[in-house]
Amino acid sequence: IDYVLPLDADMRAILEKPEAWDARHAPGTWFHYTNFNTPVVAAVAEKITGERFDRLMERLVLRPLKLDACFQFTTCSPDAVKRAVVIYRDGKPTKDDHQGALPACPVTPASDGSCNLSVWRAGRNGATFAPQGGLRISARGLARIGRMLLNRGTLDGTRVLRPRSIALLETPLWTYNGDNRDIDAGFHCTYGLAVEFLATASAGCRDDPFGDGRRRFGHAGEAYGLKSGLWIDRRTGTGIAYFATDVPAAPGTRSAFSLIEEALARPGNP
Repeated sequence: IDYVLPLDADMRAILEKPEAWDARHAPGTWFHYTNFNTPVVAAVAEKITGERFDRLMERLVLRPLKLDACFQFTTCSPDAVKRAVVIYRDGKPTKDDHQGALPACPVTPASDGSCNLSVWRAGRNGATFAPQGGLRISARGLARIGRMLLNRGTLDGTRVLRPRSIALLETPLWTYNGDNRDIDAGFHCTYGLAVEFLATASAGCRDDPFGDGRRRFGHAGEAYGLKSGLWIDRRTGTGIAYFATDVPAAPGTRSAFSLIEEALARPGNP
C-alpha cells in the first residue's frame, strides 16, 4: 500500500484493505519495515489533541529544542525556506527545488488537484504532513536532537522527553534470529520504536557502517536520492548526524549501507 496519500484521503479506508496487514504472521513474531507506522501514530496524536501534526510537533518538539525546522514547510521560517536543500538523484532534482520560495502546495494535493488545507480533519489522514520523512531539518538540527537524546531528554535546560521515554526508545523490540524476517540484505537486524540499532552480531547482518562493532541507536533516512542518519553511541557519549544527496546505488564494502554512508561514518570525517 502507498503511504503517500492525497490531502482528502481517509486513512481508515486504506487500513481496512487486507493488503495493509500481514495475515501470515502473528503480531510480535515477524518484522517487516514500513513507512505507514508513523502516519498511524500521527493520526492518533491528532485525534487526541485536535491539532495538526505539523503544529503539534512544532509545539512539543521543534520549538522547545530551538530548531528552525518543520514538516512539509508549513511552519518553517522564511530563512529556513530559503536555505532548503535540493535533493538530487542521477543529477536531477527530485525534491524541494523551489528556488528559495514556498512550494505551491506544501502537502500532497487532494485527488482533484486542489490544495486547501482547511479540509484537514484531526485523525482522518495522518499522512498529510509526512511524519515518515517530511521533516525539513539541517544536520546541525539533527545534532541538537542527538544531544537531547544523549542528555536523556533535556537540552540546554529544557526537558522534552522523560528519562523513561528515552529508556524505551533505547530498548530493542525485535532482533533478527535467522528466521523472523527478510532482513533486507542485512540492513535491518535490530529494531525498536522506529529506532534502529547497530551493530547486530548475527549471521547475515551487515548493519555496521562504522565497522567497529559498537552498539549505536538512531535512524537511517533514505528517499528521493537522499541518504541521512543520526546515530548515538551511549557508551562514549558521542553521536553523528549526516546527509548526502545524489548518492549512487553502489553498496558499501563492509555493510549494507552505501559507500558514502560508510565514508561519512569513518572516524575523522566532518
